[in-house]
Amino acid sequence: MLLGLYTRVQTTWASFRSRFEDESGAVATEYVFLLVLIALAITGGMIFLASAINAKFSDAGSGVTNPP
Repeated sequence: MLLGLYTRVQTTWASFRSRFEDESGAVATEYVFLLVLIALAITGGMIFLASAINAKFSDAGSGVTNPP
């Protein structure tokens, strides 16, 4: 009885561990996650640069005066 219980627990534990140790499908998920992080960083940089460039053009535009 105890040997059967021990064998069943050991088999269940080995099955449970194998689910977490199998990394065959994690590669594509990791690449997608990195791609999303890179896209967010690029988008944030573009937004920052767009506002900085817009401010410079506004300053330059307000500095230009129309000739009389």
